[in-house]
Amino acid sequence: MAVPTRPRLRALETIFVPDPTHGQVLVLRDTQGIADGHAVIPPALMQIVARMTGSFTCAEIAAQMQKQFKTKVPVVIVMDLVRELDEAGFLEGETFDARLRETKRAFAESKTRDASHAGAAYPSEPTALTDYIENKCIPRELERRTESRIIGLVSPHIDPWRGAAGYGRAYAALASMLPEEAETFVLLGTSHAPMREPFSLTRKSYDTPLGALHADVEVIAKLERAARFDPYYDELNHKREHSIEFQAVFLKHALGGRAARVVPILAGLGKQQASGDHPRETDDVARFVDALQEIVQASPGKVVVIAGADLAHVGPRFGDQAPDKAALAAIEQTDRASLTHATTRRSGDFWEHVAADLDTRRVCGLAPIWTLLEVLGPTTSASVLHYEQSVDSDDGSLVSHAAVGFFA
Repeated sequence: MAVPTRPRLRALETIFVPDPTHGQVLVLRDTQGIADGHAVIPPALMQIVARMTGSFTCAEIAAQMQKQFKTKVPVVIVMDLVRELDEAGFLEGETFDARLRETKRAFAESKTRDASHAGAAYPSEPTALTDYIENKCIPRELERRTESRIIGLVSPHIDPWRGAAGYGRAYAALASMLPEEAETFVLLGTSHAPMREPFSLTRKSYDTPLGALHADVEVIAKLERAARFDPYYDELNHKREHSIEFQAVFLKHALGGRAARVVPILAGLGKQQASGDHPRETDDVARFVDALQEIVQASPGKVVVIAGADLAHVGPRFGDQAPDKAALAAIEQTDRASLTHATTRRSGDFWEHVAADLDTRRVCGLAPIWTLLEVLGPTTSASVLHYEQSVDSDDGSLVSHAAVGFFA
């Protein structure tokens, strides 16, 4: 296949990572699982990659680099980098299109969504995973609210190694306060890959090392009929997305041998996040959320809604300076203000508060938490079970996350 003459980088997750040789490198990650692994770009090549917008040829990029840095930049260097990125599936073009078709075909034919992060983000062996959850995540002493029944939960979706305490408190609360009649779990996840539509469904079972969680196809069919958009257009995003996978793992452990079904929904709301418009102003969004709310409220106690959602992303990995103590305190104050809007069930205020600094605080859990608040409505009580700032020891980058319980 021909190498793109005007290379254009795909929509990818980009983070800056400390490196002992280069100081810092740019890592390109494909959250759809189409490219081969991830690409590591050293500083000398970052400006070349930044110019892969589809507007310039390799020769033009080389000329721009030469003009900017006052040194000769052979076009072959640009062409070699373009070839490597294209062959790996990081650029738009014929190579990526062929990979995309094959990936979609294979995923469509599978009845199960594999546990794609097992063995990396958490143990893949059942005994080791159970031991980790029970001894490293779940606190030995936990306040139990036996007078309440949990009907909603916000849990982290940071990797379980860093989010152990948050996951532990979230799912220990769920296990201890789960209604006996609960049988369906709506799993709302952040889509870290771009989505065309506001929400994405899948009928696939979610596999875990502890066993699969089968989809509630009846509930999914109701949502499918209510949707005025194609709820399966972005289904491939489920393949590698960790925000729901991690909930499935901890939910399966919390349930033990108890039978249950899941409704996996990736929440995008990308257009609304980009524009700042309230999602309720979009008829397609309002209709889908109303349908989900009707399903939940029609069967009190039988449906539990879980949002896998992190909060702030700040620091060198995301293009910022490392936050100092004062900045960390300010981020916590802002995070807790957002959580207050959530625990007082003011979904509109929550949206506006988080959307106001989305470019700087980068709360990636905005869409699933807002959806959960809309679906549960204003009649529930809620409390923050845990809040934490996970700070990278190498460069000081921060990801904050929380566990929040909603009770009837």
